[in-house]
Amino acid sequence: MVTIKVAVNGAVGSMGREVVRTVLSEPGLVLVAASDVKGDGSDAGLLAGLGPVGVPLETGLAAALKRAKPDVMVDFTSPHSVLQNVETSFSLGVRPVVGTTGITESDLEKIRGWAALAGLPAVIAPNFALGAVLMMLFAAQAARYLPEAEIIELHHEKKIDAPSGTAIKTAEMILKARGNTNRRTTEELEKIKGARGGNMEGIRLHSVRLPGLVAHQEVIFGGLGQSLTLRHDSFSRASFMPGVILAVKAVMEQSGVVYGLENLLNL
Repeated sequence: MVTIKVAVNGAVGSMGREVVRTVLSEPGLVLVAASDVKGDGSDAGLLAGLGPVGVPLETGLAAALKRAKPDVMVDFTSPHSVLQNVETSFSLGVRPVVGTTGITESDLEKIRGWAALAGLPAVIAPNFALGAVLMMLFAAQAARYLPEAEIIELHHEKKIDAPSGTAIKTAEMILKARGNTNRRTTEELEKIKGARGGNMEGIRLHSVRLPGLVAHQEVIFGGLGQSLTLRHDSFSRASFMPGVILAVKAVMEQSGVVYGLENLLNL
């Protein structure tokens, strides 16, 4: 079995700790580095609620990658730092797998340029939950027949970007699937600005941020005398781990930048 050396960036965060636990328990993967701006040198295994594994929690990403020379860097950090992290990863010959949201189309163009320059692949996924990916694919199929849709995404109160990357990706897939369908236009009066949510080419996106939530999304389609609702719920961050494992293993064999986990599924 080929062993894949993995670095986890953002290892102190809830998702980062979950990725550390997953990498340590997955055959064929080995944790060689863990970094976070809150790194204090403590053992990454202890931070993840396991026994010591001999991998210190480092502050600097570049230093950690230079020391450990991983094959893959998994990044769950912040929209404010993710681009710099990806550029650093490429510059040091490491393949990035990115779950940090807030990446725009212009950001993707930069990432594609860095990937081409480095001659390395990357996987960028707005959502690693396989059920969420299926929801997006089903939404794209439904949009061919029910083009009127709105999206409600719900996340924990600490998520800073809105709408979520999953909601934006879902809207993009719906828009592509339905093509140039004529959209209804209705005069609206918003008594409170923003009450109708964000408008992405006729698709309204609504963001909810509350304690107790993890990651949830509804796509509501309306048609003549009917409606269709697709919903996915992540009740635990463990729901994202099968997708992370899939991406870490797949990025070793990919070329270019893969945007969206659906591109790695045999559907």
